[in-house]
Formats: sequence, C-alpha cells, structure tokens
Amino acid sequence: MSELRGFPEAVADAMRAELPQVAERAVEAIIVAVPSYADAFQGPMGRKISNAVELTLRGFLQLAAAGGTADAGTPGGPVVEAAYALGRGEARSGRSMDALLAAYRVGARVSWRDMSATAVANGLGPESTARFAELVFAYIDRLSAASVSGHADELASSGRARQRLLERLAQGLLLGSPHAELVEAAQRAEWAPPRTLTVVVLPAARTQGALVSLDARTLRSVEEVPDVEPEGELTVLLVPDADGPARPALLRSLEGREAVVGPARPWSEAHASYARVLRALRLGLRAEERAPLDTDACLAELVVRADAEALADLRTRVLAPLERLGDTAREKLTETLRSWLLHHGRRDQVAADLFVHPQTVRYRMTQLRELYGDRLEDPQAVLELTIALGVADRPEPAGDRG
Repeated sequence: MSELRGFPEAVADAMRAELPQVAERAVEAIIVAVPSYADAFQGPMGRKISNAVELTLRGFLQLAAAGGTADAGTPGGPVVEAAYALGRGEARSGRSMDALLAAYRVGARVSWRDMSATAVANGLGPESTARFAELVFAYIDRLSAASVSGHADELASSGRARQRLLERLAQGLLLGSPHAELVEAAQRAEWAPPRTLTVVVLPAARTQGALVSLDARTLRSVEEVPDVEPEGELTVLLVPDADGPARPALLRSLEGREAVVGPARPWSEAHASYARVLRALRLGLRAEERAPLDTDACLAELVVRADAEALADLRTRVLAPLERLGDTAREKLTETLRSWLLHHGRRDQVAADLFVHPQTVRYRMTQLRELYGDRLEDPQAVLELTIALGVADRPEPAGDRG
C-alpha cells in the first residue's frame, strides 16, 4: 500500500480540527442514505456513534501523518476489533450486512470529500491528495472486511448453537420428556411445534436426499440402535404434520431410502411413533422392493409378533395334531389350513390361492378334520390357529401334489 511520507503537520492539524464536524456530517448522510439506521443514531446512542466515527477518522489521520513505515491503509488492532464487533452485532440483530456496508461507503465518501477539501486548502499537493484518497478507501475496505468477518462468524456461531438446541429437543421428544420441558426446549430452539410428528428411521447415508422434500421444521437425531438391521448409524427424522392426506406424499418421498415410517402422533408424544418404528425394526419387518415400510400398514403383524416367545408357544400347541405326519404331508396340510382360515373356508378361493384343484382342497380338509375334530368349529380354536398361522413365513405353493 502507498505511504504518505512527510505528511505536513499543518495539514494534519487542520483536518483534526475539522473531525467533529466531519463525523457529524457523515452520520447525517448515513441516516439519509440508510434509513434503517435512523433510530440507532437518535439520542445518546447517536452521540456515541458519532464519537466512534470521529475516533476512527482520528486514528486514520494519525497513521496517514506518521509517514515512514506506517501503512495508513491498515487500521490498528482496536479499530479492526470494533469493526468486527459491529458486524457481529448486526448478525445478532437479525440484519444482513447490506446496511452496514452501505453506511461504510457513505461515511467514506463524505469523510473523503470534507477532509480532502481541508487538506487541499491547507497546501496538500495533487500527488499526495491522490495517495490520500487511496488510503481512505483502503482503510474503509479493511474495516468493511472486518465487519463482514464478524457477521459471518456470529451467524455460524448462532447457527451451531441453534442446531445443538434442536438436537436436544429431538432427543427430548424421542425419550418422551415431560410436556412442559418440551415446550421450553422448543422455545429455546425457536422451533414452532406442529400438530403432529411422524418418526422416520433410515440409514444415515440416505438422509440428506430425503430432507430435500421434507418440511423445513423436520428435526433429526443420529442414533445407534442395537439389535437392528441394517447395522450401523441410523438417522431419526421427526417430520411435522405428515398425517392424513399428507402421508402418501411422505411415503413417496422416501422411496428407495430403506426408511421405516412410524405413525403420526401429537408432537409432544413423538416417542410413541419412535417406539413403533423400533418395534418393527427389531421384529425384522421389511419393506417390499423400493417402498418404505409403513408401520400403519402392518399393524396386525406388529400386534401378533409383539411377544415372539408366546407366538412360538402358541404355534407349537395349535399345530401339535400335525406333528405325527411326515414333513411333506405336514407342509401341505399347514399351508392348506392357513389358506382355509384366511379365506373363511371358501374352497375355490383356497384352491386358487394354493394353485391346486378344489378336489385337492376337499381331500386335505377331510384329513385336517380327522386330525383336529370339532376344534375347527370352535371360535377360540379358530382364532388361535389364525393368529399362529397368519404371520408365519409362508412356504412356496406346493401345487397339485396329491
């Protein structure tokens, strides 16, 4: 940067004497050019700002008049720190940098106009005046850069702080914290509670693409869920107001993402939706092809598989009459009994389901009646058989094998 070597002391003294008036005129011009600052410059605060402008200009003149190795285009530490703090303050006030940068430009223009007029009137030559102009605007550019840096740092810091608050809120929701605590956490995170939340669990690697089409208020938490496939890091999303007519759109947005979708619940009861998803995962329920697993569509399986040991005991007891048969015969009669129960004894539908002739169904049912006797007419026995066989892994149709 150019230096003002041997800056005349008389010129510097004349400009210093003018600084209070220059600062006031700069502030007046800023108020006109940047209306959003009008209130800030009123009353005692306005006087403080005018003093700060004057001190900044005085520091510049001190550098400019120093000559030697002094670089007047580089503000001193305290001035840069003040500009940095000003940028952070703008971010905390929720304002962009547009107004502050405009204020810098206006202030620099007015200050240069008045100070250069005084300098020329007191004998500053053309070459020095030109260099003086360079230094004025380099000085302002440096202050602007410091304020931009402060603004960016404040936004990053406040963004990280808010993200941490949102993550804590998500954790509280998943753990089922008391309603009052959740309300307070939502207020701290500046998060407006929706009517409902729907929990979605999916592999962490597939999260970012899913978020593109979800409500901006969606909360997320990264979890390690033991005894769940696929193993590894899972992301839990809490999606606002995805119930009713909005649920199909949510399911479409999750296609191909290996997602499991819980039921919609009132927002402060989202832990119930999370518990449903975990139950489905631990029971090994999986979606077909690319569609997500919709737990609302497999409620019966969730109910009957809730106690796997009890289900196994039930199957052992109700299928005991088939145990003395050979493997092939037992398989045929088991699949026929399952289809007969699910189709309410309609022989043609059972035959179509098993890809066998209706006479084959009649023959097999005769065998089953011999084995079970009157139990196939007992509502309680039919209920137990339906539960035991309704969710069992179904073998491939045996075909017409006799």
